Amino acid sequence: MPRAAPAVDGERGSATVEAALAVCAVVVVLAMALAGAAAVLGQLRCTDAAREAARLVARGEHGQAEDAARTVAPAGATVIIRVDGDEVIVEVSARPAGGVLPGLSIRAEAMAVLEPGVAGSR
Repeated sequence: MPRAAPAVDGERGSATVEAALAVCAVVVVLAMALAGAAAVLGQLRCTDAAREAARLVARGEHGQAEDAARTVAPAGATVIIRVDGDEVIVEVSARPAGGVLPGLSIRAEAMAVLEPGVAGSR
């Protein structure tokens, strides 16, 4: 029966190092996937906040619009409401939660038309 060749001393522990590198790579990929999911969720929240604020301003409830947008939007989001003629444009922008993707900013914009009774009372 042939005997197995003895391991070369230079290769001792290489399987452990490879396993450690693989675990690190999996952790990084998982962190990036979670950061991406958080960014998508933040985008959806910004879109909902802009839509809700635009709807409220169009109905003549300007005071409640910014409060509603800040409630729905991610923490630290900026809300800009512009009325141009009979159009309402609301822009909500924020940074994704977690800070894993530092260069990314999320932004949503919604537009609505002022209702006839509201447009004449301005």
